[in-house]
Amino acid sequence: MENWISVLYEYAVLYGTRVVGAIAILVLGRIGVGIVAGIIRRHMIRGKVDETLTKFVVSLARIALLVFVFIAALGSLGFETTSFIAVIGAAGLAIGFALQGSLGNFASGVMLVIFRPFKTGDFVEAGGAVGIIEEIGIFSTIMRTGDNKKVIIPNSGITGSNITNYSAKETRRVDLVFGIGYGDDIRKAKEILQRLMREEDRILTDPEPVVALAELADSSVNFVVRPWVKSGDYWTALWDLTEKVKLTFDQEGVSIPFPQQDVHMHQIAAS
Repeated sequence: MENWISVLYEYAVLYGTRVVGAIAILVLGRIGVGIVAGIIRRHMIRGKVDETLTKFVVSLARIALLVFVFIAALGSLGFETTSFIAVIGAAGLAIGFALQGSLGNFASGVMLVIFRPFKTGDFVEAGGAVGIIEEIGIFSTIMRTGDNKKVIIPNSGITGSNITNYSAKETRRVDLVFGIGYGDDIRKAKEILQRLMREEDRILTDPEPVVALAELADSSVNFVVRPWVKSGDYWTALWDLTEKVKLTFDQEGVSIPFPQQDVHMHQIAAS
């Protein structure tokens, strides 16, 4: 009986110490991971790194450090960590084959964070949707459309197609086309358009707005009007200019024709 008690005592001392050591590694390791993640976050914020990139790097560092702490705790319990790492690698390979689509989205998310074709708050066209970027995640990107709909786009759908970032530049060109009748005064219409460009405060003087006769169409003589504005003023400038041109043309007697066709009917006498 005493021998059994002695053996149990030896095992309790041996494995109890290992268990306590493993628990201590897990607890202290988790605290250390939090401290390191906080240091990384503060340094990136101090360096004015993009918030999305900061979150991604901190999360990646936290996961990697927690895995290291977990493996260290297993080693303290007496497990062979090399074989355990091999098992993790094999499991990761199997999971990778099973989740190819998700891994593709993850890889695309990493590319979006690193190359940053857009950032939170940008107005973009990507993945078949148009709207304002609200969140760039590891697997998907959340976008808010103009009519306040929430669109969740897989990242692989964004990187696999064209990305148009309307907020990337400070200025944008407004492309307008105005048609007048063939019987109207071309010089008068052009002077009106140029005057409206000069009177509009949102239109930039550099580059200078372009007003030019572009086309002799079937039913109208078409002018192209291309002023430059700040990106934030694009839509309001486009709508206001369209309204002002119509009202001014009406006041000045310049017509804006609509498409029309002349039909000639020939009467054939009965034999």
